[in-house]
Amino acid sequence: MVDVTVMGAGIFGLSVAYAVAARGAKVRVIEAERIGAGSSGGLVGALAPHTPERWDAKNEFQYQSLVMAEAHWREVDQLSGTSSGYGRIGRLHPIPTERVLGLSHERTEYAREVWHGIAEWRVVDRSAYGVWAPESPTGYLVHDTLSARMQPRGAAASLAGAIVALGGEIVIGEAPAEGKVVWATGYHGLLALSEEFGVEIGNGVKGQSALLRYDAGDVPQLFSDGIYVVPHQDGTVAVGSTSERYFDDPLVVDDLLDTVLERTLAAFPVLQGAEVLDRWAGVRPRGKKLAPMLGAYPGRGGHFIANGGFKIGFGMAPKVGEVMADLVLDGNTAGIPDDFTVEANM
Repeated sequence: MVDVTVMGAGIFGLSVAYAVAARGAKVRVIEAERIGAGSSGGLVGALAPHTPERWDAKNEFQYQSLVMAEAHWREVDQLSGTSSGYGRIGRLHPIPTERVLGLSHERTEYAREVWHGIAEWRVVDRSAYGVWAPESPTGYLVHDTLSARMQPRGAAASLAGAIVALGGEIVIGEAPAEGKVVWATGYHGLLALSEEFGVEIGNGVKGQSALLRYDAGDVPQLFSDGIYVVPHQDGTVAVGSTSERYFDDPLVVDDLLDTVLERTLAAFPVLQGAEVLDRWAGVRPRGKKLAPMLGAYPGRGGHFIANGGFKIGFGMAPKVGEVMADLVLDGNTAGIPDDFTVEANM
């Protein structure tokens, strides 16, 4: 007998299934194509917090999830026997003007308050990081120690293995949905919900990224001018990504990625000459509130929705799994911010 069926094997679906299975429920995951078929099969894996100011429920939720992440992924990897590639390496980004330098010092104080001493937002001299440091007109960088990395495909595979280790099953193809049902069907799911309810609940934003052969070692990820550079533990560096609201084919890699790579090499010359190992394109689910959409499925008793983790899905995933398990198994909605509810996105 299946207690909970999860539709979709992206990061939200797998995280919910894992959290439910970890509490002793019998879980079935049904996936039409493959594990991580949508945006969860990408390359970048940058887990980063919001700036530590104008703090709200969304920022706090993301902070709590990032704090949970190290123990969460260690447990998942131990169960599965595979690696998610998780590592809390921090992040560097340049400070372009004197005004932003002043703001960055203020944010150092805000971080002390809202990050509770678990992590820091530091203003540092660029010269301390050698060739890995991005250029900065002021000569200073922000180094936040809360940001982390992971390899998206590895994380999805590790979660799938952990679910099976806990007695769950993952079906690629068709299977009956039994028990309570969680819909974590990404971009296509948001389009279907919009059609069902006659209002735009969400859509998708195409992204393209690349994987380079470059062993950066144990250094922070980089962010500059909208570009992420994420060093992975296997001697590769992921670079991305584009944000395309309008597109013809969601899976086609085109010259927009070439432009990103050109900008990356100009901004981070340390990567010049690195071999491009892989290129990826896919569509990330974007909810109306630019936040996860979590809650009961309107008009369908015993059905629930977990969707919309635009750009922050992997960082939010541990906490999303926890609060959705509370909801699905116990009917407890206390951990879900008001802006995350399905009704708030309608």
